[in-house]
Amino acid sequence: MPLTKEETALLSACPLFQGVEEDFLCRLAKMAGREEFLPGQTVYSPQSFQRRLGVVLSGQLQVTKGALAVSVLGPGDLFGAAALYSDEPEFAATIAARCFSRCLMLDQPLVDRLLAEHSQIRENYLRYLTGRVRFLSGRLQTLAQPGVEGKLARYLLSGGGTVTCPATQLCQRLGVSRASLYRAFSALEDSGLILRKGKTITVVDPAGLETVL
Repeated sequence: MPLTKEETALLSACPLFQGVEEDFLCRLAKMAGREEFLPGQTVYSPQSFQRRLGVVLSGQLQVTKGALAVSVLGPGDLFGAAALYSDEPEFAATIAARCFSRCLMLDQPLVDRLLAEHSQIRENYLRYLTGRVRFLSGRLQTLAQPGVEGKLARYLLSGGGTVTCPATQLCQRLGVSRASLYRAFSALEDSGLILRKGKTITVVDPAGLETVL
């Protein structure tokens, strides 16, 4: 089945395929498998570990580590990159469908071919992994930072000045309660360091926010 216009647009925006010709993406879809998942069905887990990358085409996937909900993946999001070449599958996250979902799945031999033969995909993949390393490093520093205001400040500074994230998800990422998070928000806003508008948080005074660390 050929890609729809919506699916082609999603793949073009995916970090792995940015800058790749649409004709190539259509050929790639024929080489890769498209799978459908029912609500609650496991897509990826340490117990059913498979070395492959996935791109969400429709629906939503819930990512968990142990009992902790880490994030939600939506159309265009990439998953499985960190575990593709890992020898320790127990560190892979568990991913399950939150609703009926469709994904493009690329097994390791196909990914190996893409990286060897397509310079743009190879560059995208390295850039994506580098970004993930920086993000996880920031997460570790955030969790090690004492005090909710300090954790929040470090997280916002590592986000490049503007972060869009629901409060519930931010609580999970920082490992703090909702009440503590809102107190930290108020303190930083009252000090003129950040500005909140809906789910978007903007750092107004980066230098001042660094003093909270």
